[in-house]
Amino acid sequence: MADVTLTAERIIRRFARDTNLLVAGRIVRISAAQPDTADLSATCRELTRMFSALGAHVVTASRHDAAATASASASASAHFLDIQLDAAGPDSEIAATLLLGGAPLPSRGDADGRIDFAGEHMPVSRLVAKGLGERGSVQGLRIGIAMVLEPKTAQLALLLSAAGAEVAVYAHPDEIDASVAEALRARGIAVDGSETLSGQAERAAALAFLERGFDILLDDGSHLIRLAHEDAPHLVKQWIGANEETTSGLTPLRQMSALGILDTAVFAVNDAQMKTRFDNRYGTGQSCVFAIADALDRVGVTVRDQPALVLGYGPVGEGVAAHLAALGAEVRVAEVNPVLALRAAHDGYGIGEAAELGAGALVVSSTGVAHTISADLARTARAVAVAGGVPGELDLDGLLLGDPAEQLTPLAAHVERADPAGTLVLDRGGCINITAAEGNPIEIMDLSFAVQLAAVEELVVMRPAVGVHALPTSIDDTVARAAVAARGEHIDTPADAQLAAAHDWRSRRYLSSSPNQETR
Repeated sequence: MADVTLTAERIIRRFARDTNLLVAGRIVRISAAQPDTADLSATCRELTRMFSALGAHVVTASRHDAAATASASASASAHFLDIQLDAAGPDSEIAATLLLGGAPLPSRGDADGRIDFAGEHMPVSRLVAKGLGERGSVQGLRIGIAMVLEPKTAQLALLLSAAGAEVAVYAHPDEIDASVAEALRARGIAVDGSETLSGQAERAAALAFLERGFDILLDDGSHLIRLAHEDAPHLVKQWIGANEETTSGLTPLRQMSALGILDTAVFAVNDAQMKTRFDNRYGTGQSCVFAIADALDRVGVTVRDQPALVLGYGPVGEGVAAHLAALGAEVRVAEVNPVLALRAAHDGYGIGEAAELGAGALVVSSTGVAHTISADLARTARAVAVAGGVPGELDLDGLLLGDPAEQLTPLAAHVERADPAGTLVLDRGGCINITAAEGNPIEIMDLSFAVQLAAVEELVVMRPAVGVHALPTSIDDTVARAAVAARGEHIDTPADAQLAAAHDWRSRRYLSSSPNQETR
């Protein structure tokens, strides 16, 4: 019998890899040409289990069962995923045909095609950007985007440009898709940085980007905000403000603010619910774990039934753990925060010290803190990868310069073996979903970038004082309602009696017992 679990996993990873779309929340129909065939039936069951564990809504039906198709939720619309399984004979490998909205998965083609495909699946960002343009909120403003440059970021730049802003983009050498950069330049957006830069040349390119002079800076990791404070403080004073979209970027900015060093207003975009509850948990979880599984598959290793240690149980760690568990890994968590450690335990994961739990395991750092995977921990692990994304999160220098020193032997794309320990090192400790894949799924970045766009308008209108500021909760509500509408869904509304009760401060237990109170 075929390895139906591996087959199911590969089908799901193929969908994500070919489209860069999200699994969680998607409606999926699974059918088989001969449902009574043992392998096909087993694969259908395993696909159903795995998709459900990953957060998809599964409808199972015969390929020709129109009644079951009609019973599916109307919210599926054109983004319904159909998986049709077939096998030509008893010894044939199971084949899967994937349909999106009733048509074969589109070939995204070149960089322009990938940019346009991303735009088609970013309705919430389009809606928010349209409002900016209609209100003239960013007309004539100079906006710098310092983020991973791939198709979704390109769409963010194009949307701001269409709304009237003058936009330039910078990306670090290991975070730039050269073909997307070239396509964006051809569409009139300035792009600085190159995948060929390093050391002082990289620093010079980043400073040249800042010297363009911006009114607003959108940053990822706060690297450019911090560099400007170090080497170009005169530019910082010209800013209306900045947005920061990562936990690892906000931590040093808050330190700077406490020390009186921060000299600009910063909106903590990362902390918005519509960013961190979705981007980190579902987006980073899916894209990092699938990139890890793709890399390990190339060297004949599966995530399934492997001990896996997740370092850190913030929103990223939570998502990484959930996706590893859905693929069948035996997940444990090491966390220095006792509250988060207890959350991991209550989510069903074993907790403990990394040195003990990491031996022989797939170790994934989700902290965004340098040296989380020490050289000693790496030597005892079966494989190491990074989902947090700051330089040095895996102490690769310590691993290669230690006593004994390790030597990296290439095995496959994004996979090397550290000898003599034998540890598999994935993409040299780079943020695995960026350096070895295409970043977070499109629909997830649609939500994050919609928050970014709304935060830009908030900076322009409110002109907040120097410091790190929380975004108004109204932005979360606006973005969430737009996202629900884009899915074709409807949510409940409170009844008048509920609203009245919510605004009555008195204890309802005693309302009718006092002669001086009216019963409500």
